[in-house]
Amino acid sequence: MLVELRAENYAVIDHAIAVFGPGLNLLTGETGAGKSILVDALALLMGGKASAGLVRHGAEKAVVACVFESTPGAERILEENGIDCEGGEIILRREILANGKGRVFVNNQPATVTVLRQLAPELALVHAQTETLASFDQAQQRILLDRFAGLSTDAIVEAHARWRAAQNRLTDLLEGEQDRLRMVDLWTYQQKEIDDARLEAQQDEALQTEKRVLANAEKLRAAASGAFDQLYEGGSSAEAALRAALRNVEELARYDAQFADAAQQLAGARATISDVGAMLRDYAERIDASPERLAEIEDRLALLDRLKRKYGQTVAEVIAFGEDVARKLGEVENRDETLKSLRAELDRSAAAYRKAAAALSSGRETAAARLAKQAEAQIDSLAMKVRFEVVVCPNESEAAWTAAGWDEVEYRIATNAGEPLKMLTEIASGGELSRVMLALKVAVEEHSAKTGGKITPRTLVFDEIDIGIGGRAAEAVGQKLKALGRGQQVLCVTHLPQIAAFADQHLAVEKRVDRGKTKTQIQTLDDRARMHEVARMLSGAKVTETSLQHAAHMIDASR
Repeated sequence: MLVELRAENYAVIDHAIAVFGPGLNLLTGETGAGKSILVDALALLMGGKASAGLVRHGAEKAVVACVFESTPGAERILEENGIDCEGGEIILRREILANGKGRVFVNNQPATVTVLRQLAPELALVHAQTETLASFDQAQQRILLDRFAGLSTDAIVEAHARWRAAQNRLTDLLEGEQDRLRMVDLWTYQQKEIDDARLEAQQDEALQTEKRVLANAEKLRAAASGAFDQLYEGGSSAEAALRAALRNVEELARYDAQFADAAQQLAGARATISDVGAMLRDYAERIDASPERLAEIEDRLALLDRLKRKYGQTVAEVIAFGEDVARKLGEVENRDETLKSLRAELDRSAAAYRKAAAALSSGRETAAARLAKQAEAQIDSLAMKVRFEVVVCPNESEAAWTAAGWDEVEYRIATNAGEPLKMLTEIASGGELSRVMLALKVAVEEHSAKTGGKITPRTLVFDEIDIGIGGRAAEAVGQKLKALGRGQQVLCVTHLPQIAAFADQHLAVEKRVDRGKTKTQIQTLDDRARMHEVARMLSGAKVTETSLQHAAHMIDASR
């Protein structure tokens, strides 16, 4: 759900904040006040195209920002792009400089327009006058049909991934055959060199430690022997001092119990010194200043360094390199068997894909006729007498295989009697297309509610949906927007009081001149102000008592 939208120095807006709620949010105001500009600002935050012309005259930059409630899908997209989530909210901000350059931030972290476009399907679908055609492409049409039919694409996604992986492995083997044959001699030499070294992980670290000991054998023996004498062996050793002190404290403890713990502590210290002394003595005895062993270690380390320079930064990486070379040699030696295995896997995965795609296609074709019938009825109730058709065109050639199946889904419509069916994108009027989208959404959501489907957790935005309608048709639009708002958040810009009366949240956009500068303000209306705004929309600039009564009646009736 969209919680808040801000715009600063954007088009004619100097500074405006709109706060939205669940259900149907309606924006009203005089023509030119900036209502559609707010919708365009949201479209910009969904990854729309920006330009320097959007910056308010005299300003250095325009800033648009919004806050959405997060969704699991949106959080997954953020994680994939290395962006942190912030307490269940997603904050989007976009800056457009006067020179045309811009910056994008998501949760106050630098991002790209690509990330905004990835997030858009999870957060909002904007049907602005300038954005409708782009936002309802064939992919969106297919997704809407799948939602209506309650179809899951999980099986086809998995089948496509397996088929693509098998195809890539086979292609790599076939295309890289000549390169592999040319590399056989090199790989054989590399494998022999690594195998002859008989490597063990972290062997170099152990040898470096042993080398340091051998190179400093006399110093280490002298240090260990000296420490042993000071702790245990000499007449003034720590152990002798502790032994004498312990006898005195034990004598005290015979007469005063408070020294019993002290005696135990001294006994423990004496035992610790004895253990450390024994360790030092054994260490000194084990040190063998062997020049032969030192030379052997240095030669071994030199070999390991040479292998690491050629094959990896660590011994473990050299071992892994050798295993990879061995695998490549094995593939060359067993090429025929490997090809046979890969081709069999490709055939199996292709058959599994065909089965999943055919099942999905069948489900879509069955649902297409039902969706077309329900959508046509919904559209007809919005002052548009149309013929509507949903066409599913399977393309079984492998070039058309995708993770969404092999179907092309296309919505076709004839808005006037006698005209042929055309693609939705060929509708000339943005208002007509917005009404078609509204009808489709209502048809899908009503069907989903009846069948226990899941509501899509995103915001739907409609701009100028009421162009060319009025009266009972306008009331029907309002009723449909209200119905759609029961399951999703809906934002709509309207000029009609019949639609405004259905608002769950009513926001008025007002443009005024202050100190010679035009400013846009957005106000969330309470019940009294809302009634006055609907009355203004009914009667024009002068609000009459009759229009106020009519507005109150319309609002009560909408409830």
